[in-house]
Amino acid sequence: MGKKIVILGTGGTIAGTAKSSGDHTGYTAAQIGVDQLVQAIPSLAGIDLVTEQVAQLDSKDMGFEVWQRLAQRTAHWLADGNVQGIVITHGTDTVEETAYFLQAVLQPAKPVVLTCAMRPATALAPDGPQNVVDSVTVAQTPGARGVTLVCAGVVHDARAVQKVHTYRLDAFVSGDDGPVGYVEQGAVRCVRDWPAVESPKAALLDQPASSWPRVDVLLNYAGADGRLVRLLRQDGVQGIVVAGTGNGTLHHDLEAALHDAVEAGIHVVRATRCAFGRVFGSAGRELPDSQGLSPVKARVALMLALGEAARPAAR
Repeated sequence: MGKKIVILGTGGTIAGTAKSSGDHTGYTAAQIGVDQLVQAIPSLAGIDLVTEQVAQLDSKDMGFEVWQRLAQRTAHWLADGNVQGIVITHGTDTVEETAYFLQAVLQPAKPVVLTCAMRPATALAPDGPQNVVDSVTVAQTPGARGVTLVCAGVVHDARAVQKVHTYRLDAFVSGDDGPVGYVEQGAVRCVRDWPAVESPKAALLDQPASSWPRVDVLLNYAGADGRLVRLLRQDGVQGIVVAGTGNGTLHHDLEAALHDAVEAGIHVVRATRCAFGRVFGSAGRELPDSQGLSPVKARVALMLALGEAARPAAR
């Protein structure tokens, strides 16, 4: 028998139920346990699986406590020599943030595959079961590594993936980077490398989630000004990610307030609200860019950077 595959459940639409099989939007998420979810998929019967319910929530309500617990349980199973890979069932709304967080703090040499569904388990044709099967296939693939997201037969890198559609089954894209590969006929066809394994940024995992750095996201738009920046400063924010228009451009009033925030010791990062492309910086007084990360992932990266910077002071 081959090595084990661990499936960690966190809830989401994939575990959701509705009163009618034709209702794809009026359902309640996180109603079915991961054991029941897996047992309902006959093609998984011959695989050595371990299941664990880490959380049971709608992913719009995802928080730091669950992230911390999920990272700790994932690390626990990654350290087990009898485990080949891990699958995590998750809601679609924040799965891209969770995936990026896990990649950053764990940098796993084994595959950690997040999966989800756009339709609840009670739908006439639910997409969750096939997504789980495809994710197990990825977790069993020789040479697979790092955190990926599998949905609608596509394997996305945690760094690049974004949700871009509200209801379509193939709701995710990987931007300009493109996907890692595709699950076809029970096998993975890679079109680029698996995520690189780098040094983990795990300082926050040893700190109470309630003490993690406060970082918020703002948006640039017509008529944007600096009032929200000033309110965040008063509220004790430690970092701000601003999703600029186009190439990270900012209304001059908002930009001036952000520069004032930097002078007051607040860390500011500039991203773009565009789904494709990245921000290119230039010399001068411009705010640092997000290095190609989406605003929500840049927020996670800044939180982790602030946590790492604070680690020596905590010793």
